[in-house]
Amino acid sequence: MSEVKISAEPRTEFGKGGARRTRRAGKVPAVLYGHGEKPKHIALPAREFAAAIRKGGANQLFAIEVSDGTQVLALPKAIQRDPIRDSFEHVDLLLVRRGEKVTVEVPVQLTGEAARDTLIVHDHDTLSVTADATKVPDHLEASIEGLEAGSQVTAADVELPAGVELVADAEQTVASVTAAPTAEQLEATLPEVETPATEAEEAAEAAEGAETAEGAEAPAAEGEQSTEAKTEA
Repeated sequence: MSEVKISAEPRTEFGKGGARRTRRAGKVPAVLYGHGEKPKHIALPAREFAAAIRKGGANQLFAIEVSDGTQVLALPKAIQRDPIRDSFEHVDLLLVRRGEKVTVEVPVQLTGEAARDTLIVHDHDTLSVTADATKVPDHLEASIEGLEAGSQVTAADVELPAGVELVADAEQTVASVTAAPTAEQLEATLPEVETPATEAEEAAEAAEGAETAEGAEAPAAEGEQSTEAKTEA
């Protein structure tokens, strides 16, 4: 992965208030650490940083030039995002050197198509690997081509570029292939839905109810007439 050059400024304000002011100024609060050096607090231009992450992913290598003359290479180690604004809240950057091995989580992409009438479950979408800090792959690939229901793809099946070594358990499941449910099975899982009555049906029910009510009152009326007749007699 090629490195991205990005400028930065030393950050002297800390805490939540300082971080908010940094973000309002269009910058991302960040900290550089590693190699036994004292952590260095900096501010990165938000737009440039976001564009680099969108293009290169979470393992994008940065060549950072701080306005105080500091020049370093660093990899994002932890990125905090605002899920509502989809912006970056804070970034931890790990100092690295050329030729140095680092352990990182790399995304796994599934390639190919499994057998018909199957479903794919992506159990783990990243794998832990070691690689040269300047040659971290942006993704790894695992083939599911032609796999039948009941098959699994493990970490050992994932293709690794030269110089990249697996850290994760080789038996870790990356993807599983299961049989797709039949139409009958899907229908059996659906809840029963009562169909709303139409206006005509509601009117018919109301009319039927009215007739029933009139029928119930009729005997009472006849009884009253019969009583009156007896009285007159």
